[in-house]
Amino acid sequence: MSLTRRLMLKAAGAVTALTMTATGALASDTLRVGLGDIASVESLNLLIAMERAKERGVDMEMTFFNSEDVAVQAVLSGEAHIGVGAPYAFMANSKAPIRMFYRMSTLLFFPVVNSEVYSGWSDLDGEEITVHSRGSGTEALMRLMEKVHGIEYANISYVPGSEVRAGAMLQGTINASIVDAANFRLLLEKGGDKFAKLPLDGVNATDEALYARADVLEGRADDMQIFVEELLRTWNDIAENPAIVAELRDQYNLLADLPDDVIADAVPYYEEAVANGIYPLNGGQESDAADDMAFLSAAGQVEGDPADVNPSDFWDFSALNAAKAAMN
Repeated sequence: MSLTRRLMLKAAGAVTALTMTATGALASDTLRVGLGDIASVESLNLLIAMERAKERGVDMEMTFFNSEDVAVQAVLSGEAHIGVGAPYAFMANSKAPIRMFYRMSTLLFFPVVNSEVYSGWSDLDGEEITVHSRGSGTEALMRLMEKVHGIEYANISYVPGSEVRAGAMLQGTINASIVDAANFRLLLEKGGDKFAKLPLDGVNATDEALYARADVLEGRADDMQIFVEELLRTWNDIAENPAIVAELRDQYNLLADLPDDVIADAVPYYEEAVANGIYPLNGGQESDAADDMAFLSAAGQVEGDPADVNPSDFWDFSALNAAKAAMN
């Protein structure tokens, strides 16, 4: 997809977000999910789970915000019930009454450079890089590599959407970034030897999770349990047969406005994601919090000894445990 088209989609999402009011969201029975990104095939698994929850009587709605920062503020203010992301640093610093309750995906990203400009990590010393958003997993990974390789970036720019960053690299407006597997493949297909992947040691950390305010998790416990049941069912269905994404997208008429060439990438994207183990099938566990904190500490995004982390400071597994019990 072109950079212009992606930015148009992003703008449309921003307009949608601005139509909401804080009093209207929590006063309604509709569970509102706030996503700090643009509409893309990466959202299909979540949208499918939401449609399945709606079939069971839980009315749900997705709203696209300008950034993850805006989304977390929307959850805090009551514009949305549920957010998408992994706001560890925000939670640690603010002590906000929000908790993650479902681990959606783990980090799998590819630091990539224009090989005509850079050849390795050392070349990025004093240079600008581009990541997804402030506090995101992409920033944490690049910050960690800054420490590992003893370099210091001149500046970090924030451009939401892996597709947008890949498009900017193809157009030559940025020369160093980090993208997901599908867009790294796109760069190689379109640019050939022009783009090179920088080495990145394996990191097992949360990329995106679902989070909510404590009062929402408690007050909407029955609805949250149903939603988590459908998340688990959808994640496992996709792991068994990634092609089901296309079938369910048609069934629920999801992202109907996306161009045909983007939709055509949906099944290959999920096939690759499943092959790389991006989507956990258990929804998360307490040990994930320790792994995440170790990664974020090494990346300089949180302070303190990771061994001292209390999972309950960041996670609430009540809805997940209830969903698993009901499904067994």
